[in-house]
Amino acid sequence: MGISVADYVGYAGGFVSAITFLPQVIKLWKTKSVKDLSSLTLFFLFLNVSLWLIYGILVNAMPIMLTNGIVLSMIIIMIYFKIRYNNK
Repeated sequence: MGISVADYVGYAGGFVSAITFLPQVIKLWKTKSVKDLSSLTLFFLFLNVSLWLIYGILVNAMPIMLTNGIVLSMIIIMIYFKIRYNNK
């Protein structure tokens, strides 16, 4: 069995979702300024993406697993920056 059209759409949507946070991660890394980054938002993003990743694993949906694994890594990086560069 090959990759279906639905899989291609899933991977394409996943790619777009996965790069959504990349500009923010790059900006935080360059500026080292996290004062406008909400800790509560990061918490809910972490929770949301973690649940989607678990769901993807449970239903064996590779596009969901891959997307949320990448997004989760970016959120973890943002949380790290928030802790490291916490300038109030």
